[in-house]
Amino acid sequence: MENLKVQSRCKKISHEARKCRKKGMVPGVLYGKNINNLLFEISELELNSAISREGEHGVVNVDFGGENYDTLIKEVQRDPVNRKIIHIDLEKIEANKKITSSVPIHYIGEDLINRNGTILQKDRDSVKVQCEISELPKYINIDVTSVNVGDQIRVSDVEFAKELFVVDDLNTVLASVSYEQKIPEDIDLEPAVNENQKKQDKK
Repeated sequence: MENLKVQSRCKKISHEARKCRKKGMVPGVLYGKNINNLLFEISELELNSAISREGEHGVVNVDFGGENYDTLIKEVQRDPVNRKIIHIDLEKIEANKKITSSVPIHYIGEDLINRNGTILQKDRDSVKVQCEISELPKYINIDVTSVNVGDQIRVSDVEFAKELFVVDDLNTVLASVSYEQKIPEDIDLEPAVNENQKKQDKK
C-alpha cells in the first residue's frame, strides 16, 4: 500500500485551490465515517508517482497531521486540456469491511483489431467490484484478439478472480467491434444544387 504524507489546507483563503496548484501541490479532501471532511494538499509529483503504481482507484495510506488513514482513491479530477491532476477525493476505509471500487480495464490486443481495418468501440473503461482491501486489483485484463466484427463483450464474458464480487449488471456491454468508418477523399461533400436553382441563376 502506498504511503502519502499530506498537509492541511485552509478553504477560507481566496482562490486557495488555484494558489495551491501554482506551487506544485494538488488540493484534495478526505472523508469517511466519524470524520469531518479533511482538506489537504499533496505534492503533485508524489501524487502522480503513487497513482502510476496504485492506479486511479487504488488504496493508499495517508498521514494527515500525524494520524494515519487507510483510504480509497474515489475520484481524480484532471484538467481537460493538459490532463494534469487538479483535485483528488479520498475515502477512509473502515477496518474489516469490504470496499467497492471501479477497476480500470486494459484491453489486450486492440492493436491487432486496428490493423485489420476494424475498431474497438469502448463503452466502458472500468468495472465496479467489491472485495477485501488486499484483493483489489490495479486493473482487469480483457483479451480481444479473438473478437470478430459485430461481437460485443459483456461483463458476463469476463473471467474475474473468485475474490471479486462484480457490482455491475452482468449484461452491461463493455466494448464491441465494428468496421472503421472512413469518408473517401474523392466524395464531393458540397450539397447538390437543385436544377431549378441553376435555371434561376442563369436568368
